[in-house]
Amino acid sequence: MRAVTTLSVVVLASAGIGHSVIASLDSDIARVDPFKDMKNRPRQGHGMNVLLVGTDGRDKITEKERRKYRLGGAPCHCTDTMMIVHISADRERATVVSLPRDSYAEVPAHTDGTTGRAHPAHPIKLNAAYAEGGPQLTVRTVEDMTHLKIDHYLEVDFITFMRTVDVLGGVRICTPQPLKDSYTGLDLSSGAHTLNGGQALQYVRSRHVDAASDLGRMKRQQRFLASLIERASSSGVLLNPIKFRDVTRAVLGSVRADTGFGTDELLDLGRAMRNFSPSSSEFTTVPIGQLEYAVKGIGSTLKWDQPRSDQLFRSLTEDKPLAPPARKRPAGPQPAPVEVAPAQIHVQVENGTGTAGLGRRMDAALAAAGFATNHQPVTAVSHDVRRTVITFDPRWDRSARSLAAALPGSELRAVKGMGPVLRVTTGADFKGDVRKVRFDEPAPPDEATVIKGDETEC
Repeated sequence: MRAVTTLSVVVLASAGIGHSVIASLDSDIARVDPFKDMKNRPRQGHGMNVLLVGTDGRDKITEKERRKYRLGGAPCHCTDTMMIVHISADRERATVVSLPRDSYAEVPAHTDGTTGRAHPAHPIKLNAAYAEGGPQLTVRTVEDMTHLKIDHYLEVDFITFMRTVDVLGGVRICTPQPLKDSYTGLDLSSGAHTLNGGQALQYVRSRHVDAASDLGRMKRQQRFLASLIERASSSGVLLNPIKFRDVTRAVLGSVRADTGFGTDELLDLGRAMRNFSPSSSEFTTVPIGQLEYAVKGIGSTLKWDQPRSDQLFRSLTEDKPLAPPARKRPAGPQPAPVEVAPAQIHVQVENGTGTAGLGRRMDAALAAAGFATNHQPVTAVSHDVRRTVITFDPRWDRSARSLAAALPGSELRAVKGMGPVLRVTTGADFKGDVRKVRFDEPAPPDEATVIKGDETEC
C-alpha cells in the first residue's frame, strides 16, 4: 500500500505549477532500470501501465513510531504489495488492479546479477520475485502472468506513505463495522475517521480483522487510495504551490522509479488529468480461482482464475473500463448502509410519550423499512421520553447499530440478558419518519468486484 501514494503525484501535477518546481523534485527520485535487456515483451496496448510496488522499508521510522504503530523490528527490504495502475489513453480514467502477494507465480529463467548464477524457470509466490531478482525480475514475472506491457515502475516504502498522509492533513475513511487487529494495533469504531500517517499505515496493513485476510486487506487498501485521491483533489493542494511542493517531496522523497519516468512525463500526464477526480478511478483485485493452492516447497498460494484474469488484463490492453456505466443516483437522501439485514432484526416498539398512536406509527414505519416488528406496540412506563431510545442486549450490538441507522438521533442503551429482541421506546423527537437502510450481501472473499472511487466516499 505504500506504493499507492505515488498515484497522488499524478493528481498533484495537474496543478500546472511549472517545470521548474517539478524539476527541482526530480533529483530526489532514486533510479532503477527494471527493463534492462528485456526481450519478447507483450505488445504495447493503449494507455499507460504503471507497476506500483510497496516495500517493507522502515529505516527512517523512529523507535517511538515503531512501538506506537507496531511496525516490528528490522526492515526486510521485501515487497508485500503490488498494484497495476492503468491510465487511459485520454487520461480521463485510472484503473487500479491489486495483485495478491501470495499469488502462485512462475518466474522466468534468469541470471543473478550479483553472482552470475543462472536460474531456470520455477514456481514461487509473487512477492518472492522481488527478493530473488529485484525490480527487473518482478516486472518480467508480472508481464509473463498478465501479458500486459508495463510502461513504468514505481517503488515506495512505509515512511513515504506515512509522511504523504500527514502532509495532506490526514485522510478520511468510513467503516460500517468496527475494525480491530491486535497485530497492527488498529482499533476503529464504526463510522467516519480521519487517519494520520501512522494510523493509515495500520489500516492498510491489517490482515486480521475478518476472515478475508489478505484479500480483505487489499479491498481496504483500494478504498483508502480512493479516499486519498479525493483528499488530494479537494484539499486545495493543487492550487497552493507551497503545499504542492511539500506533498510531492513527501511522496518522492524515498521513491525509486524507472529512468524513463521523469519531469516531462510527470508534467504531461498531470496536464492531461486536470479534471481527474475519485469518480475517474476504479479498483479491483485479480480474480482468484483457488484460495489455498498447495505447492511443494512453497506452501499455500492463491491461484488466479485464468480465464477471468485474462479477460481483465485484455480489457486493460484494449483500454476499456472495467466497471459498468454509473447509474444515476435518485434524488433525495440515500439509504444508509447497515451491517445486518433489517429482516433479521426483531423489534418491540413501545410508546414513551403521551401522544396516542405514536407507537403504532413507529411500528408501521419500521415494518415498511423492512424490520421484523411484532406489530404489537405497547405503552411504556414513562410517558415523557424526549429522545427515542433503542435498548438491546450487547450480544446483538450490530443489529442495534443497524436499527439506529434507521432512527437518526436515537440513543443506544445496552442491557445484558435482553436476548435477540430489540426494544424501541418512542420519544417526542419521532416525527413519523424512518430513514431507509440498505444491506449489501458481502461478496465471497475470492470474488473480484470492481468499485468506483466515488463509491467509497463517506
